[in-house]
Amino acid sequence: MAEQTFADFITRDRERLHAEREQISNQQHELEGKLADINRELAAIDAYEAAKAGNAPAAARQPRAARARTQARRGSKRDALMQVIKGNPSGLTRGEILERMGVKGDKSGEMSVSNALTALTKANQVTRRDGRYVAA
Repeated sequence: MAEQTFADFITRDRERLHAEREQISNQQHELEGKLADINRELAAIDAYEAAKAGNAPAAARQPRAARARTQARRGSKRDALMQVIKGNPSGLTRGEILERMGVKGDKSGEMSVSNALTALTKANQVTRRDGRYVAA
């Protein structure tokens, strides 16, 4: 009987932890959205100030291909990914990262994280040791 009680305890505790992780993940996504909104507002203010000063916005001066690359890097996905990796100094596997970012099972979300990991690795912001990603 004690084993069943202990097993019930473990099951309840696991469910509690999953619910807590889900809640925190939802809060993280909400905060990422707010951060993206603030970044857009700051970019609008910068563009306004540049226009008022008579300078063309940086995007208008760049060739089309360079502008597309810059916009791709501005996303909060890489920032969020770096925060997750920096928060775990011993490093994380790809699967652990997907789980912590709440995209495990979401094919496009997983692909987005994989692409961001590749870009961060090429930019030498992240290194890979023993199958784990660590902040460089």
